Amino acid sequence: MLENNIFFKDFKTSGGLIPFDRITTADYEPAIRRGIQEHEAEVEAITGNGAEATFENTIVALDRAGATLNRVLGVFYPMLSANADDALMQVSNRMAPVLSEHFNSITLNERLWQRVKYVHDHFDASRHDQEDAMLMRETYDGFIRSGANLQGADRDHYRELSKRLTELTLKFDQNALKETSRYELWLREDDLAGLPESALDAAKQAARDKGRGEEWLVTLDAPSYGPFMKYSDRRDLREKLYKMYNRQCTSGDYCNLDILRNIANTRLELARLMGCKTFADYKLQHTMAQTPAGVYAMLDQLREAYLPVERNEMVRLTRFASELEGKPIDIMPWDYSYYSNKEKDSLFDINDELLRPYFELGRVTCGVFGFATRMYGLRFTPNHDAQVFHPEVEVYDVTDEDGKAVGVLYLDFFPRATKQSGAWMTSFREQYIDDNGNDVRPLVTLTMNFTRPTDTKPSLLTVREVETFMHEFGHALHQLLSRCKYQSLSGTNVYRDFVEVPSQFNENYVYEREFLDSFARHYQTGEPVPQELIDRLIASSQYGAAYACVRQLGFGYIDMAWHSITVPYEGDDFKFEYGAVKDVQAFEPVEGCIMSPQFTHIFSGGYAAGYYGYKWAEMIECDAFDQFKQHGIFDRDTARSWVNNVLSRGGTEPPMELYKRFRGSEPSIDAMMRRDGLTTDH
Repeated sequence: MLENNIFFKDFKTSGGLIPFDRITTADYEPAIRRGIQEHEAEVEAITGNGAEATFENTIVALDRAGATLNRVLGVFYPMLSANADDALMQVSNRMAPVLSEHFNSITLNERLWQRVKYVHDHFDASRHDQEDAMLMRETYDGFIRSGANLQGADRDHYRELSKRLTELTLKFDQNALKETSRYELWLREDDLAGLPESALDAAKQAARDKGRGEEWLVTLDAPSYGPFMKYSDRRDLREKLYKMYNRQCTSGDYCNLDILRNIANTRLELARLMGCKTFADYKLQHTMAQTPAGVYAMLDQLREAYLPVERNEMVRLTRFASELEGKPIDIMPWDYSYYSNKEKDSLFDINDELLRPYFELGRVTCGVFGFATRMYGLRFTPNHDAQVFHPEVEVYDVTDEDGKAVGVLYLDFFPRATKQSGAWMTSFREQYIDDNGNDVRPLVTLTMNFTRPTDTKPSLLTVREVETFMHEFGHALHQLLSRCKYQSLSGTNVYRDFVEVPSQFNENYVYEREFLDSFARHYQTGEPVPQELIDRLIASSQYGAAYACVRQLGFGYIDMAWHSITVPYEGDDFKFEYGAVKDVQAFEPVEGCIMSPQFTHIFSGGYAAGYYGYKWAEMIECDAFDQFKQHGIFDRDTARSWVNNVLSRGGTEPPMELYKRFRGSEPSIDAMMRRDGLTTDH
């Protein structure tokens, strides 16, 4: 099998891209196992080197080791999220504990650790640049955080806990994926009141795809769920769909309640093994916030600033809904999107359906690319010869102003049963300088779940979907513009509470006339967005800002609560979550509804004790965009500084140092509060 396995052949025959047409599910497991063997041999060569341990023969050699395994996993992991069938999940179930043991065997390799420690203790910073120093620091700290200082039974216990966490988080993730695709709300003609044409077309197309063309189908995928909750006049069906969504993974075959508790308790056990009081204490050592106290200080500061405004918003919305209905309305969580959309429309005469015709996906893509051209001089050329992992995927070669290759971008826009919900950026290959001095450029993929085209209309996006595109594109630019020596420090390999800065920075442009004028045209007439419509969009951008902030704070408090436990938790998961958000909840808890068992970001993603990072990053990116607004939102000198000091530098220095080099000072929440229509007096 290995003789014909594409992962052991030269990818140059496919232009250096991933030859998806020649990769089969059967290729992954043997390729992973062989990659592990090669990685073990490379580590053995480092530890067996009779020469004195040096930065080059130990630290750099370790960073370069595992190239084959990285090549396989660089494809395998993205496919698990974007194109996973049962067979691929079974491979993942078999390989997850094997991979966990493999990586533990490296960080717990005593001979390797002694070499790393020796180099660290004898490191002469005057002989190295900042990137070398950061690689040294990150490698040493990584070994410490992975149990290298543990001895005897404690090392074995660390291995056991790591393996257990790998299995639990994988199961949590797979349950969430399977559960989302299981729920369906079938509608007949008398169920459609209030739904706009775009939602009706999408629901009809979804029903046709299931062979039930006389009905309409609503699912829990964002392009289906969101519009129904926003527009449906059927309060009973909104309630039904809301409860479907918020009771995911709380019962049945895909229940995650026991799993999430086991994850939290196992993480606590690991943290205590590492000498920390809580998992949050352990995890936050490698962040800008540093400590749980640092996180709570930020969350609490925002709560104090935004909560009074959010409370006033809800009073106003309740009054509006009651006047609209001609009777007292007690707003429930399944009502918020519906009534807030109507109030926003009444205040600003603006809604998603007015703008959809101007946000045809093809034009939006051109606008997003045009943004990068104007800001950074990048060019995007369709590559029709590149192999793709799904027929709907688009591929673009990215070059700079001189025509030099920058990287390759894959775009995967639409929902499907084998894809997780949400949107994300990942890489099939990250940027680095190889042993021969060649700059290996990244292969980046953006995966989203946008409104599908129908038989009668192209894909027409909401403003929020345009924001999502720009957000994920910000992550892509962080990868594409990377100019680093070491793969482990390049692109988005930065502190978790800094990684969202470039992505959230991009979202600001969606509410800037100068950006919208560059691409937004009516898909039928070609007419630009009327100026007064853009004015209303910009004026409406602050609507509900306090509610959105407080809701996000709630997610951060849930995350910190689960990862700040000091003793194993065996109680009621619902009560635990309700207690975590009681100070910021807009609504009373709904029986059976809970976020935690479907909260993949913290229980199977990389955001454990890190979800606060979205608001932390928002504070920074608002401050950064303030700099652009002072000089012009497309000012090339400011953009050049943003690239040189932030986007191109990855994790080669502490992020605050990079940011201060760009901005000249540390950020504050002032710019974020001004953007949201608040002042620092609140």
